[in-house]
Amino acid sequence: MTTTDTEPKTITITVNGTPETTNARTLQEWLDARGVLPAALATAVNGNFVPRSQRAQQPLAEGDTILTFQPIEGG
Repeated sequence: MTTTDTEPKTITITVNGTPETTNARTLQEWLDARGVLPAALATAVNGNFVPRSQRAQQPLAEGDTILTFQPIEGG
C-alpha cells in the first residue's frame, strides 16, 4: 500500500505539554476539530503568538508545540 498526497497524514504535536496526534494541517483545522469558538482561546505555536486572523495560515508540522490560554481582556 502506498501513501498519496491526498491521504491525511497523521502528525504528533504537543498541546499544553501533552503529546497528541492529529490530521490537521493548520492551527485553524486543529481548533475546528475540537469545536473551539475562535474568541474562546488565545494560541501560540512553537512559542510564537498566533492571532485569530492568522490561524488558517499557520501550518502545523510534526513536533510542533501548541499552547492555548484564555485571552486577556481589559482596558
